[in-house]
Amino acid sequence: MNHRYCVIMCGGIGARLWPYSRTATPKQFIDFFGTGRSLLQMTFDRILPIIPKENIFLVTNAAYRDTVASQIPEINPGNILLEPVRRNTAPAVAWAAYHIAAIDPDASMLVTPADQLITRENDFINAINAGFDFVEANPALLTLGVTPTRPETGYGYIQVGRHIAGDISKVKTFTEKPGRDLAEVFVKSGEFFWNSGIFLWSASSIIDALHDHTPEIAAVFDKGLGIYNTPDEAAFINDNFPACPSVPVDTTIIEKSTKTYVETVNIGWSDLGTWSALYDNSPRNRDANVTQNCQVIANAASGNIISVTNSDKLILVDSLNDFIVADSDDVLLICPKTREQSIRQMVNDTRQLFGEKYL
Repeated sequence: MNHRYCVIMCGGIGARLWPYSRTATPKQFIDFFGTGRSLLQMTFDRILPIIPKENIFLVTNAAYRDTVASQIPEINPGNILLEPVRRNTAPAVAWAAYHIAAIDPDASMLVTPADQLITRENDFINAINAGFDFVEANPALLTLGVTPTRPETGYGYIQVGRHIAGDISKVKTFTEKPGRDLAEVFVKSGEFFWNSGIFLWSASSIIDALHDHTPEIAAVFDKGLGIYNTPDEAAFINDNFPACPSVPVDTTIIEKSTKTYVETVNIGWSDLGTWSALYDNSPRNRDANVTQNCQVIANAASGNIISVTNSDKLILVDSLNDFIVADSDDVLLICPKTREQSIRQMVNDTRQLFGEKYL
């Protein structure tokens, strides 16, 4: 029996890529690169050489059931775990762990977001297999730490501690989104790596960690023991999942555990969570502009990313440099790339003024 499983997290709304990423069609379901495959489908394709499809589970919001099923038709509908409400990543990881443990008490798990770009796929496969070997032999929580290529302020950083074996070390510290000066120090030191948000552990190890660090979440799922992987599971989740606090797995469990390790990797990784990240990973024209799904005439304009949902639209810009121009049907966003962290606030402001109409 293959005891290795994967959980693909695909229930977020991608607010930092608004208005292209909308509540009805979040970024993980969009083909950003014109390849015919969405970010979710690219993630699924990347996992298949490592883990058989019957051992791959997708955790998403109930509203996206049909979208997930249509994009990944190879997956058994029972492998799509549908959250009745959004409660961030810790409850989602908890449910997946309890569900998989009911199927296979000896399971080990890879947990990955659905919205990342990894260009060195053979190196990724080798790193994941080495990570599985480690967590199957140790009661460890393992995260992939990516070799930084620039002093990025939008990512979390992991400082490596005592070397264990191969590319795996004990975690010394976590730092979330440092300022520019500190990020430069981190990169120069060689001791800090980007936190990829990709994790490996055994099902039993993460369930133990839930009891240690988020007992309120563990208590919710403990009530369902004997129900997971039965016809009664969906009703139990619908009744009890909303009682979970909305908290991320990183800060509530991974950063608090004394059993956290990091595997340092160089896999061509990028978190496609922002317009700048999308710009950095897209082909540019001779003026260093990225254009998506539109025709553009640019005069004295460079370093922009211009993206629309209506492919018949012509965009004309003059003297515009390093901007985001995103036109999505009923919303037009124009924002300097240096100010893209304010997009979350724009989303909040829009919600306050107009409800969910434009989200």
